[in-house]
Amino acid sequence: MIVVESNEMMNLEKEVARSGISTASLMEQAGAAVAELAAKLIAERKIKKVVVLCGKGNNGGDGFVIARFLSLMSEVSVILVNDYPQTDLGKMNFNIIPDKVAIINQYDQTIEAANAIDEAEMIIDAIYGIGFKDMLDPGSAQAIDLSNRNTKAVKIAVDTPSGIVCNSGEIPGDCFHTDYTVSFTALKPLHVLYPSSDYCGEISVAKIGIPQQFVDMCTYAMRTTDELIEKYPLQEKKRSAHKGTNGTLLSVCGSYGMAGAAILSGEAALRSGIGILKMAVPESIYPIVANKLTEAVFLPLPQTEKGQLGASAFDKLQMEVMQNCNAVLIGCGLGTGSEVTELVSGLIASSMKPIVLDADGINSIVPNIDVLRQCMAPVILTPHPGEMARLMGTDIKTVQKNRYLSARDFASQYGVTVVLKGANTIIAFPDGDVYVNRTGNNGMGKGGSGDILAGLMASFLAQGMNYDKAAILAVYYHGLAGDKCAEKYSRRTMLPSDMIKEFSQIF
Repeated sequence: MIVVESNEMMNLEKEVARSGISTASLMEQAGAAVAELAAKLIAERKIKKVVVLCGKGNNGGDGFVIARFLSLMSEVSVILVNDYPQTDLGKMNFNIIPDKVAIINQYDQTIEAANAIDEAEMIIDAIYGIGFKDMLDPGSAQAIDLSNRNTKAVKIAVDTPSGIVCNSGEIPGDCFHTDYTVSFTALKPLHVLYPSSDYCGEISVAKIGIPQQFVDMCTYAMRTTDELIEKYPLQEKKRSAHKGTNGTLLSVCGSYGMAGAAILSGEAALRSGIGILKMAVPESIYPIVANKLTEAVFLPLPQTEKGQLGASAFDKLQMEVMQNCNAVLIGCGLGTGSEVTELVSGLIASSMKPIVLDADGINSIVPNIDVLRQCMAPVILTPHPGEMARLMGTDIKTVQKNRYLSARDFASQYGVTVVLKGANTIIAFPDGDVYVNRTGNNGMGKGGSGDILAGLMASFLAQGMNYDKAAILAVYYHGLAGDKCAEKYSRRTMLPSDMIKEFSQIF
């Protein structure tokens, strides 16, 4: 599914209008789509009182259509948040609202509007649409504040929750906190970006009569990973496959005190189909890791005083990369310091095999970030927001405020793939293409979850997948495993290691 920015969506609607398709019919179908969801919830929850908050523009016009449909089954009040409609379509649909729908002008009837919102069992937000760019006006802010205080009402947003900037997901002041959002034609950036996605509730996309050929011509900001999964699912291995043809992964991970990261990434790689897993670990943690990963091959290597792999391991590892593996995973629990930086930088600069760089592998190159441009093979970085901030020389707040741009611009600048982890993980490729993932949940926000993703992704690479497909499939299935765990154990009690157990079902 594509994610379309506001300006492109407006251009699309203009093109459709020029083709002869009535914008009035699009508004009618948009309102009907929201009313269909609302009607289902009204029937299920026996809701009697519905309030529709309407703005002065065409989003308010959608609200008038919704009110007309819902008046057939509930007591409906329309609140004119900022006076009467100003657009032709808004005026047209306002004029045909049935008489039994109560019309409350918030400007003149402040108390009546407040009482209606407080008593409502369902509140539908049709104040602002994708054109919102600034702070809420006082009337909208008041209506939204009253709505958010009503915790008993089911809330639905029309296309976008009012108060959110469409293309950035920024919330300049407050916004409508909704349980459901019905987006029209395509997803918008605010539906998948932080912090706005926290306030969108359950998101659905409704077709409103725009022919698919127009949608296909759209310039989109992102695509969702599920679209690629549908086209390119995991392939069954050939009957003649063996450990040699199933790929060899070299894992350069772990340090004294961080054996668990190496174990989790290694187990994820083994459980996702790798033929041979070679674990290069410091001598001190070799017995611990070997006790957990009996199927792996081990390269116990000399360690620094900190119990880390350092520059002395470079020659042995370089030979393994050149001759004995199909992909390399660097970083899970590796530790940081000058020796680690020297080792990691050397491996990146000399590698002819694709690399997944995770955790301390990422942290170690911050002082020498230009080494990414020297690698002759694809590099995938899997930073969380803190690591992304270090790479960019900024702070976490800046990264989270601009997740899409942060990942896209860094990927293009350094010629790498960036998997910016978090709610709705962003996957940005060197050519400017960006995907967003919608599987996963907040129960995955525990130490070790990222190690599993790194091991899964590196395993896919070593099995021969292209870097783009490996990144997308790994992120999608990692999130799906997290969703399965949440169903089975709950988000609070699930552990990263539980996710690996779910691989047997999702694969």
